[in-house]
Amino acid sequence: MLPAITVDIGTTSVKLCVFDAEGAVLASASRPTPTERDSWGEVYALDALVGLVLDFIRDLSLEHRSAVQRIAITGVGESGGLVRPDLSLASPMILWHDHRGSSYLDRLGPADRTRIYQLTGLPVNANYALSKTVWAVHQADGIDGVHWLNIAEYLAALMTGARWSEYSLASRTMALDLNRATWSTEVCAMVGLDAGVFPELQAASQGHPITASFAAGAGLSPEVQVHVAGHDHMVGAVGADLRPGELLNSTGTTEGLLYLRDAPALDGQAEQSKLANGIGCDGSNFTLFASIPTGGSAFATLKSLLGTDDQALSARISALHEAYLAGALDLGRIPLVLPRFRGSPPPVKRAADRGAILGLAHDTTMDEIIFGCFLGLVLQFRDVLDLFRMPSTLVKVIGPASRNPLWLQLKADLLGVSLSVAQFPEVVSRGAQALASGVRPAWESCRPIDVHPDRARTEQLSEWYAGTRLQWEHLKSVPAGVST
Repeated sequence: MLPAITVDIGTTSVKLCVFDAEGAVLASASRPTPTERDSWGEVYALDALVGLVLDFIRDLSLEHRSAVQRIAITGVGESGGLVRPDLSLASPMILWHDHRGSSYLDRLGPADRTRIYQLTGLPVNANYALSKTVWAVHQADGIDGVHWLNIAEYLAALMTGARWSEYSLASRTMALDLNRATWSTEVCAMVGLDAGVFPELQAASQGHPITASFAAGAGLSPEVQVHVAGHDHMVGAVGADLRPGELLNSTGTTEGLLYLRDAPALDGQAEQSKLANGIGCDGSNFTLFASIPTGGSAFATLKSLLGTDDQALSARISALHEAYLAGALDLGRIPLVLPRFRGSPPPVKRAADRGAILGLAHDTTMDEIIFGCFLGLVLQFRDVLDLFRMPSTLVKVIGPASRNPLWLQLKADLLGVSLSVAQFPEVVSRGAQALASGVRPAWESCRPIDVHPDRARTEQLSEWYAGTRLQWEHLKSVPAGVST
């Protein structure tokens, strides 16, 4: 591979790495994603974002900076803003979960929504960039020559002076015709938008030369090429060497489930299940994806709810894992936790939905709530997995869940399947380097370990679920804000 700097702009943190030609990490850093609030919601604090990227590069040794040949940028798929030809902003750079443009989708009827799914492979939802783009156009003071860019694409534009959209990120806008791989004038017209607001499409493999000014300011060679690697979960699939028939379980603030396909799934069942189709970063296949809003973020929720800190919570999780393996936990005492702490997953996908805890007693312990939360995460995962109606030859797990043995073992036991879990911490970043280098990494390079189910525990969990299924289904059916 080519020596590269990678930038992964996540919801919670920005992860920066330097890789050598063998794919080894020479230096890395993780910084909180800089955001701020405007009168509508949450937006990126762009000066701080650019500053932390530059600081990371400048702090590298001269040897490492001199060797760099590529910069590869990845990130969340639905964020962005309007960018003028001179790269100034005509709108804020809006975060993915911001729904400020939702009113422009409310007027769409059932036939329009079905047609949008047939064309874009996405269920109509304000998370996707289309409604944000319409909002930004209506709010902007002059839109001559503006283009909507994802946050990763904008950072690449600042480095290169060029504006373009990468295919996997474009497929998260709800404005891309999947089968034609072009911007959909039909969908844009439904919301009163000119499709010309979206820029030229380019593959992740296509790089642009860094500008002389950015190279000089960062201390990099002017020969460096900049690539937009794509949507983070899809880039993770490249880093994990995902193959057809395998499931990628990409964990982070959210939890993603991703399959590769030869063609998009645009039938009524997929639409009803609100599964999200996309185009793979290398352009050779399609993806079928579902995102669970609450994934690794449950850790932060538990810290806040229980008044504990990282170290104490991690210690409790480790102790619970040991107790679970030893059969020392009474499942009858575990509260049933619906972990919709950041909204609900498919097939509901309501951002306003909230979590619930059922079965608290006067003597329920902190440990029992923690165990119930991770058990609820796994139940939620299984519900979403069932929507795909696709068997898995292998489940590959990447991201923070690899450091949570309780979460992994519960998932293996409840599903009754073995997991292959990456111990290499930066699979997404490695995927970005691979895409910019035009090579395919091997899954073995991620140092996977196997987590196998235990038949006795699987049967025990099945028996427990049989006794709680009706309560679980009831909790899922209660709309946000309704008491039971």
